[in-house]
Amino acid sequence: MGLYKYLLNTLPRPLLIRLSYPFKLVAPILYRGNKVKCPVCGNTFSKFLSYGSDVAHRKNVLCPHDLTLERHRLMWLFLQSKTNFFTSDKLDLLHIAPEQCFLPLFKKQKNLNYLTGDLESPIADIHFDLHDIPLEENRFDVVFCNHVMEHVQDPIQCMSELYRVMKPNGWAIMQVPQDHERENTYEDASITSPEEREKHFWQKDHLRLFGKDYPNWLEKAGFEVEQFPVTDLFNSDEIDQYCLQKSEILYLAKKK
Repeated sequence: MGLYKYLLNTLPRPLLIRLSYPFKLVAPILYRGNKVKCPVCGNTFSKFLSYGSDVAHRKNVLCPHDLTLERHRLMWLFLQSKTNFFTSDKLDLLHIAPEQCFLPLFKKQKNLNYLTGDLESPIADIHFDLHDIPLEENRFDVVFCNHVMEHVQDPIQCMSELYRVMKPNGWAIMQVPQDHERENTYEDASITSPEEREKHFWQKDHLRLFGKDYPNWLEKAGFEVEQFPVTDLFNSDEIDQYCLQKSEILYLAKKK
């Protein structure tokens, strides 16, 4: 487990993505059981793996089969119960920084016109800087862009670009790491070393740590925001079974 944690926090993201494929062949065998369940892959395990930086390392959160985390399982369950994502006749979807757990499932989904984008991910369809999206306005019904805004120089500009390419009445899910004990988002441009960034912002490549004011950032970009706390969506048994984060809030951002 020490080697696992070291590689997780040391290797660059593109390499981690490539190494995850052989890892997924072995890990499910080691974690056979029925104590926890991943709603995305449908499998049960004795427990999930740990995940995160030294500052924000969490136990029992990473599915050994499809590599979902708490936020992925929350999003999947939310899409099933609160949206028309799986039932609508046709949706144009833009998926920024596509997660491996979702990519093959969304590609098979017949009601989606599916486009993925990222600055450098080897599994994305196209590569671009989110500050200046090279796509036409009013194109997408749905946008997913999770755990990206803590990495970019100007989150409002990136959010505004996503707003621009969305159709009127479109909606987006843009999850971020969020400190629910902090009122205001924490930024400090003088903090530049990876070690200090991890200490202050929870990860070496984060530029900020969002606080309770995160919905205000989305609203500044033009979105209307609806909030869904995990504890309002699921009972305690469901939260434990799916290993969701009790403090998490899912924000649904809608284009007017």
